[in-house]
Amino acid sequence: MAELIAGETPPKKPTQPEAVLTRRGAQRVRGLHPWIYRSDVQRVRAQAGDLVRLKGPRGRDVGYALYSDASQIALRRFCDRGPRPDVGLWRDRLEAAIAYRQALRIDADAYRLVHAEADGLPALIVDRYADYLVVQMLAQGVDRRCDEIVELLVDLLAPAGVLARNDGRVRELEGLERRTDVLHGEIPPAVRIREGAVQLDVDLEGGQKTGLFLDQRENRAAARSYAHGRLLDCFSYQGAFALQLAPGCDETIALEISDEAVAALQRNAAINSVTIDARAVNTFDHLRELSDRGETFDTIVLDPPAFAKNKAALKGALGGYKEINLRALKLLNPGGYLVTSSCSYHLSEAAFLEVIEAAASDVRAELMLVERRGQSRDHPVRIGMPESRYLKCMILRKLA
Repeated sequence: MAELIAGETPPKKPTQPEAVLTRRGAQRVRGLHPWIYRSDVQRVRAQAGDLVRLKGPRGRDVGYALYSDASQIALRRFCDRGPRPDVGLWRDRLEAAIAYRQALRIDADAYRLVHAEADGLPALIVDRYADYLVVQMLAQGVDRRCDEIVELLVDLLAPAGVLARNDGRVRELEGLERRTDVLHGEIPPAVRIREGAVQLDVDLEGGQKTGLFLDQRENRAAARSYAHGRLLDCFSYQGAFALQLAPGCDETIALEISDEAVAALQRNAAINSVTIDARAVNTFDHLRELSDRGETFDTIVLDPPAFAKNKAALKGALGGYKEINLRALKLLNPGGYLVTSSCSYHLSEAAFLEVIEAAASDVRAELMLVERRGQSRDHPVRIGMPESRYLKCMILRKLA
């Protein structure tokens, strides 16, 4: 142990990173919302990605959070007050998230293992695709702990490979680089996964999101029980809806603007011995053409990309959602089913239903709401955090 020289000042103990909240920031903590915005922070002493102790405006400890020096979401709450959390808490929460998915008895080998704040793991996404994991680290706090998190995942799940799909725009808001990296093992060009009786080859590195739209899995299963007659699957991507519904239908047409996605859809159709007429077209234009030709369908699926990625885009998005639902209802036979979705968080469920009602009114279509659905249970919603509930899926029957 080093000894002090006479007259020498003892070294100061290192201070822990800390953030003092405004009254409104403390109210957000009490309200259980895990995000604290920069405007709700009085002062902060921390580096990018630090785990900071939170204090209320009167100095009372209120918990711990991960700090970002770039995002408007300055703090992502990690836990309540108590001992400073260590890697053991990360492991405990990963184990709890994995155990929850196992308890769901999911009839698939592709699903979400960690859904960020909803699993108590801020800004961390982990998706499983058969023997492979795809992770997304969407804030400075988790990005800084990337190696530790991957080490825990490898220890808990022994995957053949771990891929980081850190290529989303949200990372720019955190001052983080957009990139894709193999963090463990190897990632093949295509991974074959199973969803119920359907098999699909998924491109983990180049596919949308982390490879597939896993949040619609349970909605695809629900829609399967209504599918009949002529099926039109719009914005089909790689055919996950079409492949699930086609066995119960007489004919299946799938619309997708991307030539690459259509080629992948055709390969997946061949894997499942299913006949699908996959067309590389602009869905909006093709819906009009089908209507002009007098074609009709008994089952129609609308699963478009998010038209409203922010509040500013909402007004224009309402027009887009109304247009595709109006066109679909004109094509739908009486007694037929429309499965229509929106993954735009900024479009509320109530507003989405109003859009559908307005489209139905314009074409004089009488509708029955059969099922009101959301994202699959492996994408849980955190109470107190409305942002974690984003997907709306309505199954409707046309009466006349």
